[in-house]
Amino acid sequence: MMWTMADDVDDPTRPLWRAAQAFRIATVLYAVGTQVQVTSDGHHTRPTLSWALIGVLVAWSLVATVALAAGRRRQQVVIADHVVAVLLMYASRLVSDESWWTSHQTLPTTLWVTNAVLSTAVLWGPWGGMGSGLLLGLLSLHVTHDLGRVLQDSTVPVMVTAGLTMGVAASAARRANEQLAEAVRIRAATAERERLAREVHDGVLQVLALMRRRGAGASGEIGELARLAGEQEQALRVLLSEQAAPTQGSGGLVDLRRHLRAVVSSEVEVSAPASAVLVPRHVADGLEGAVRTVLANVDRHAGPDARAFVLVEDLPGEVVVTVRDDGVGIDPGRLAAAEAEGRMGVSKSIRGRVEELGGQALLETAPGEGTEWELRVPLAGS
Repeated sequence: MMWTMADDVDDPTRPLWRAAQAFRIATVLYAVGTQVQVTSDGHHTRPTLSWALIGVLVAWSLVATVALAAGRRRQQVVIADHVVAVLLMYASRLVSDESWWTSHQTLPTTLWVTNAVLSTAVLWGPWGGMGSGLLLGLLSLHVTHDLGRVLQDSTVPVMVTAGLTMGVAASAARRANEQLAEAVRIRAATAERERLAREVHDGVLQVLALMRRRGAGASGEIGELARLAGEQEQALRVLLSEQAAPTQGSGGLVDLRRHLRAVVSSEVEVSAPASAVLVPRHVADGLEGAVRTVLANVDRHAGPDARAFVLVEDLPGEVVVTVRDDGVGIDPGRLAAAEAEGRMGVSKSIRGRVEELGGQALLETAPGEGTEWELRVPLAGS
């Protein structure tokens, strides 16, 4: 049978099915060899019937091997596998006297009956495999009148263990295949996002940034157009910075660099570690909001020629984000006056956000010396 690696990706349990069918062939040879030995020793009272039943075993094994290896009607074949195994086990009573079948294994042999257990485990996982092993093991003991020795006989433990082992292997193969498919999807989505980001950055974002910058000091319709261009530039940056993979929820870790790059314009220089700065989502959201407010204040108050710089530091036990500009700075008493007038941008949007995270927002500024905000947030468990 021809197969390719692509087949194994489509069906992660295909190698297990092939291994199970190789085991089935070995058990058929064992069953035939056992039949030869038993009949030559004269233990079967009806040898012709016993050979006919072994013929059924061989024929069914051939059908099951081809069907299961090819992936055809596996559920129906596995169910039929159990029916054939049970019928052959009980047929042991027809081919020999009671003194024989009560002290020896059944006609199809315990090893061959285990094929049904393994197939069930591959198809339905460890619970299915253990259930099949328990059922067939108990029926095997019932045939030989050994149910009273279920705890002393090894038949049931061996079959249940075989089902558990193969079931765990099948479940692990499926999980690995799902993880591989997700990794491939993320890689493709990331590559596509980066391609689109390059195209948008080289065209649309630069135009929007130019419109926002040229119209920043204008009034009327031109000023409104500049404001709208700035909003669309910001929205595009957020869109292009979104994770391609699903997040882990509010308690998961996210890359702070992506959050901050989503709120900066093309004129802002960002320095960050080369590797991901992983923080809880609520920390990333809080710092993102604080940095957004700081940069908005730079646009409004630092002067038309001011430049802004963002530095991200991943330190032991904390993360530090520094936002600095080379603008006109802040006059003494200006922040207190703004709060007294009800303009709470600094106290609530910057200090309030950071303090809610258990951190500090430190401000250094002087007239003509620019402004520097240092946002320090401790990371629990670091």
